[in-house]
Amino acid sequence: MPPRDILMALVVVTIWGVNFTVIKLSVAEIPPILVAALRFFFAAVPMIFFVSRPRARWRLVVGYGLFMGTALYSLLNIALYLGMPASLASLVLQVQAMFTIGLAFFFLGETPRRLQIAGAAVAFAGIGVIAAGHGVGAEALPLAILLLAAFAWACANTISKKAGAIPMIPFTVWGNFFASIPLLGLSLVFEGAPAMIDALAAPSWTSVGLVAFLAYPATLFGFAMWSGLLSRHSAATVAPFTLLVPVTGIASGVLILGEPIHAADVAGGALIMTGLVLTVFRIKTRQATAPAA
Repeated sequence: MPPRDILMALVVVTIWGVNFTVIKLSVAEIPPILVAALRFFFAAVPMIFFVSRPRARWRLVVGYGLFMGTALYSLLNIALYLGMPASLASLVLQVQAMFTIGLAFFFLGETPRRLQIAGAAVAFAGIGVIAAGHGVGAEALPLAILLLAAFAWACANTISKKAGAIPMIPFTVWGNFFASIPLLGLSLVFEGAPAMIDALAAPSWTSVGLVAFLAYPATLFGFAMWSGLLSRHSAATVAPFTLLVPVTGIASGVLILGEPIHAADVAGGALIMTGLVLTVFRIKTRQATAPAA
């Protein structure tokens, strides 16, 4: 990856790390599925009126919206609403990187290099260290929900890669729109019209600010840039950058929410950084040439 794309990936994963803390704060103000619906609705409207139709097939656009928006964020928001710490959620969700590499292997024919596999193993060892330090025994249900969310994210990554090298802003904006429709329906069914009306009738400035962050930096900008990276590079190269999300996720959880930090977070973070270096950077070797006879 060129330095520009590496920097872009680092900016996106930093925003996504803070995103977990913002979601945690937002579901305390607004019903969790409604939060997701508002996030994707405002990430699509009014932008959808100013961008062209995506060049990808509509089934890919709709599939991306359903997996990246409807499935991933309804499940993630519910897990945080049920009590999963934001810092731990930012960690567990990164199982999507391994899911993404696996799906890309089976459906796109992308074979990861041995160095990438080794780097992923080291990075996931770091995730295991952090998870052990936090202790997940009491978080069985939210943990299971987050694993489903991680698989949904991997499916969305694979669909985005399948769309190819196309302008990603229209693809993302229209995907956001298709995500918001079923989310509004799910909120109506499971959270009820009275709860939706109460949240929307007189929203606080805090609620407005939280939804704005989720809609624009975290969704519109983040997913457009991320999809662009996937269109230019293999999934095995791009997906491991999300292993840095727990670093910024844990930091924001500690600084903003006051969640405790453990020595395991530091040790695991060091392993994640080591694994990322091994996974992302290709080692170039010189081959000796035989002298002319």
